Amino acid sequence: MAKKRFLSHNAMDKIMREAGALRVSDDAKIALAEVLEEEAVRISREAKKLAEHAGRKTITDKDIQLAVKE
Repeated sequence: MAKKRFLSHNAMDKIMREAGALRVSDDAKIALAEVLEEEAVRISREAKKLAEHAGRKTITDKDIQLAVKE
């Protein structure tokens, strides 16, 4: 069974075309989605730790910004 993806192929296509790609393969769309989703999970985990350390259950934009810097 395939792993559930959160980011659509269409969104990946738009991102790569915005970066200047003229054509984008389906495999490239899948690969980009996998990388971005893994990084998003890593950032989210770090942001959760920061929120908990501050005594909060809610992750804020500041937590995300700090997590990206680490």
